[in-house]
Amino acid sequence: MKDADLTGAVWRKSSYSNGQAECVETAVLPDGGRAVRDSKDKSGPILRFTPGEWRAFIVGARAGEFD
Repeated sequence: MKDADLTGAVWRKSSYSNGQAECVETAVLPDGGRAVRDSKDKSGPILRFTPGEWRAFIVGARAGEFD
């Protein structure tokens, strides 16, 4: 996947975040995919997921695959 310019990305943290500094933030990419980063290290590495990869992750999380 070609790297998207994330300069103007709108990053969101989950409303379930409890303020314990163990959170990730996500941003919607122009192609509908997602970017994910550590909320404590905003200048650190960013993971990028295609729309299909993100859907697979959400389906797995809702099914308890990662519990």
